[in-house]
Amino acid sequence: MKELKVEISQPKRFVGEYVPPPDKSISHRAAILLSVAKGTGVVTNFLESEDTLATIDCLKKLGVNIELENNNLVVKSEGIESFREPDDVLDAKNSATSMRLLSGVLATRSFFSVLTGDKYLRRRPMKRIIEPLSSMGATIYSRQGGFAPLAIYGGGLTGFNYWMKIASAQVKSAVLLAALRARGVTVLTEPWKSRDHTERMLKFLGYPVEINGNRISIEGGMQINSGNIVVPGDISSAAFFMVAAATFPDSKLYIRNVGLNPTRTGIIKVLKRAGAEIQLKNLIEKSGEPTGDVIIKGGKELLSFEIEAHEIPLMIDEIPVIAVLATQAKGKTVIRGAKELRFKESDRLKAISDNLIKMGGKIREFSEGLEILGPTKLQGTVVNAFGDHRIAMSLAIAALVATGTTIIEGADTVSISYPSFFDDINLLTQS
Repeated sequence: MKELKVEISQPKRFVGEYVPPPDKSISHRAAILLSVAKGTGVVTNFLESEDTLATIDCLKKLGVNIELENNNLVVKSEGIESFREPDDVLDAKNSATSMRLLSGVLATRSFFSVLTGDKYLRRRPMKRIIEPLSSMGATIYSRQGGFAPLAIYGGGLTGFNYWMKIASAQVKSAVLLAALRARGVTVLTEPWKSRDHTERMLKFLGYPVEINGNRISIEGGMQINSGNIVVPGDISSAAFFMVAAATFPDSKLYIRNVGLNPTRTGIIKVLKRAGAEIQLKNLIEKSGEPTGDVIIKGGKELLSFEIEAHEIPLMIDEIPVIAVLATQAKGKTVIRGAKELRFKESDRLKAISDNLIKMGGKIREFSEGLEILGPTKLQGTVVNAFGDHRIAMSLAIAALVATGTTIIEGADTVSISYPSFFDDINLLTQS
């Protein structure tokens, strides 16, 4: 099958109202937590993408009664004890969230299972979940000391004190899911705060979780009951259009019903730091998650900014498009402490810098970050997504800013998290 190539040219305008797709991180967690809960629950506004469908498929193979129709997910479960040994390998496709979180669930079950994924996922480090889950008592084998496929035989877990080496919401969630059925208390401490959807959802469903700064305590063995969860719009998806609006002189973008969880709003802080005009409205809470509307206008001169290591977890998926923003900001932008981006679907620091340099960007890549000089008049050329949906979407925003035509090779990878991405670009750039 040939990779999709998309051509994009600079539009005359970037204006309109926009509802982002449902949040991918919350959709994954809602499907998994309602599957380990007892009862019937409904997830409203569930994201239907390749990643989330991989999670659903794996859960079905584990015996969960789960159906998706019109973005509503209905989950009927007798609890985690009703999970059965799968007849086949569980395929997480490209989704590290599926693999890491499901590993936490499977670590609690006294049966054999195997998790695998596509060629990109099989290159991503899994030792970071293997070590804590093994310390709790699970038996996990991997390829070449830390890569999928993962063979798991779980059960008999014991809670422990775990100091995380990196701030990772996926690793944290895997440990918390395992802790639900571990004997005693598990205490987990992060170096910096990462996105906290799992903790919020557990509390929303009535499971006691104690949070004190970066320290989380959870006692295993208690019943988790099902419930109804509403998923807000995905701020990581909306971030691409926020950056586009900030860079267009006469733009005005009204984003409705987007998640505004403080552990995800780093992109808004960066845009304000760069001088963009942003307003938040209609702030409410849905299913334990802050939600609201965002209005962003273009036209102000953008200024360079700095991002430090402790901020990276709050904008981990947005760094590639933030690099695009930096090419249009006056001065030298420095992004530090972003080494974790080298272990995503691609080496995102290299992928975004190589592509933007081809478009005329002035970028210096170093081991844990980027230095970017701006503003730069980007020029259209042929670029490559390197099998990474975030890179494909970031390059599309760069193409909107650039003169001439940009051809994005491998653009079909956007379907992993945002199938309607190019349709939404067309909607907002119609003159």
